[in-house]
Amino acid sequence: MKQATTVEQQIEILKNRGMVIDLSADKVKEILIDIGYFRLGFYCFPFETSYPNRKNRTHQYNPNTKFSDVISLYYFDVDLRNILSRYINRIEINFRTKVIYHVSNKYINCNTWFVDPSVMEKKFIDKFDTEIYNSNFKKNPVIKLHHKKYINDKYAPAWKSLEFFTFGTMLKIFQNLKEKTLKQQISMQYDIRNVDVFENYFRALVELRNLCAHGSTLFDYKLSCPLRNGIALKINEKNRNKIFSVIKILHFILQKVSKNRAGEMETAFNLLIDKNCNNQTISNLIKNFIGENIFNN
Repeated sequence: MKQATTVEQQIEILKNRGMVIDLSADKVKEILIDIGYFRLGFYCFPFETSYPNRKNRTHQYNPNTKFSDVISLYYFDVDLRNILSRYINRIEINFRTKVIYHVSNKYINCNTWFVDPSVMEKKFIDKFDTEIYNSNFKKNPVIKLHHKKYINDKYAPAWKSLEFFTFGTMLKIFQNLKEKTLKQQISMQYDIRNVDVFENYFRALVELRNLCAHGSTLFDYKLSCPLRNGIALKINEKNRNKIFSVIKILHFILQKVSKNRAGEMETAFNLLIDKNCNNQTISNLIKNFIGENIFNN
């Protein structure tokens, strides 16, 4: 059974596996206590001789692998996550607003259409009270105040309730709308005519949002749901799960929300690439994982 190791032992393990510790001992200890040996392992992986093979890993590093390069890759990932989080949030709010607006105005006489069986699929409604509008959700100050004021309402109206739903829940609401023309009306707000492609794109954005929110590793992440060819990108089979493909999706959708924000995203992304261009090792890794001129391809 594996046992916990001290910082000093962790440093020796890295050395024995061939890593060059090119920072001061105090700095290395500070980093290991701050970030954690296990988390750094994700960023050590591309420097291993057996990479990208995840089975039968040797944990031995390529010659001249520097500890500082592992840290540079880690902070590239942190910066990338921060950039993507900002613009995913903009899309999330925009999508929520559009769903609330278009569906609420379609069913003007039903302000709780999200639990109406004539509007929503039964499978969604059956789980709504336990999975979404449960006791924890009702503790939200806005929702709590609504029910205190309107004691006979089982649910707060859509423009109140849905405001506090997660991005993933909002996508489920969209997916469970019965009327296909209404779904297309919303997807066309982003210039996407094919609703299946729209749902595929937004599933990827929800997955990316969750990765960013939970501090997951991004640079070599493989999406669980392969992306489809569509208006946002033409994609070959080997790139359907790659991170740069969903970044392109994000940029495409963001352009439909705000061209200024899309321009900001391009600038921030290019500055991040430029920030790492002087380190040839990291620059090459970024090119392998993210590519070059990502918004022009």
